[in-house]
Amino acid sequence: MIKAVLFDLDGTLLDRDESVKMFINRQYERLNMGHIPREDYVERFIELDQRGYVWKDQVYQQMAKEFGITKITWEELLQDYIDDFKNHCVPFPNLISMLEELKSRNLLVGMITNGWGQFQLDNIKALGIEGYFDTILISEWEGIKKPDPELFKRALERLKVSASQSVFVGDHPENDVKASHNVGMKGIWKKDSQWNEVEADFIVTDLAKIPFLI
Repeated sequence: MIKAVLFDLDGTLLDRDESVKMFINRQYERLNMGHIPREDYVERFIELDQRGYVWKDQVYQQMAKEFGITKITWEELLQDYIDDFKNHCVPFPNLISMLEELKSRNLLVGMITNGWGQFQLDNIKALGIEGYFDTILISEWEGIKKPDPELFKRALERLKVSASQSVFVGDHPENDVKASHNVGMKGIWKKDSQWNEVEADFIVTDLAKIPFLI
């Protein structure tokens, strides 16, 4: 019997691709980067970001160098990202209704996400979902990151459930699905066009389907 459902954040609950596009377009406008073609500024940021796997200190240093940005430092660009990204968080459809359905069934709900602690927590709060979670583990604050099995075991311990009683939902084949399988959990893959074939117990494209699978 399933007692707990745990989630990844970026690419699973938060539509990070759309959030990044919205943020970087607004940053271009707010910081008056008109001397650089908008399309070039936006596309280069997305390329260098590599879907969040490159931290933005490296991204902005490279962009400042390539575009000859001198009126603002890369440190200021980075700080703007840290301060303002949370204002552009786009949820995937049916996020709130899905979480409400899980809670109405008295299921425990947890989150395990890689990333910087306060930055990720700010994004979780921006989505309005913090209160639905019984535990939230963020890699910086935990000192380890996915796919380390210890992170999954730690989450299960905090929820006081066994791996066999738990399901993990995420978009990354290795960090989420395979990693949860490795500790004995069921793994649901939130389909992402970046990958084709992923070994998972279930595959979903719509968050609304998750309560029915559970």
